[in-house]
Amino acid sequence: MEQRVTLITLGVSDLARSKAFYEALGWQGQEVQETVFFQAGGLGLVLWGREKLAADCGIEPGPPPAGFGGIALAHNVRSEAEVDELLATAEAAGGTVTKPAAVNDIGFYSSAFTDPDGHAWEIAHNPDFPLADDGTVTLPDFGQA
Repeated sequence: MEQRVTLITLGVSDLARSKAFYEALGWQGQEVQETVFFQAGGLGLVLWGREKLAADCGIEPGPPPAGFGGIALAHNVRSEAEVDELLATAEAAGGTVTKPAAVNDIGFYSSAFTDPDGHAWEIAHNPDFPLADDGTVTLPDFGQA
């Protein structure tokens, strides 16, 4: 298997609400057959009904998890000010701030919020993870000290 992710699909309980939330963050999506597609750099972020996504994966949907669902999406930015701005925008759009912006234990500036369905997002400014002009990230060589 090639080391690549092409789409991330979030199961949502209310497609219109979720679409409106991400659009309030400044994202532009296309709705096709009760599915919303956002171009996110070199991959796609997809919103789809939670029950439909579960069925498509051959999994019983069950109730949404209470608390942390085990996945966090990350959005790196170019400055600490951008962290603060994006966190405020997410909160104004209906997201829940779960971690106020601050320098974390690892030493970079970050925060976190959840979208209306509880999907966790980290917003971070980490100078050790440089962003290209197109927004792609280059991971550092962790073997170099």
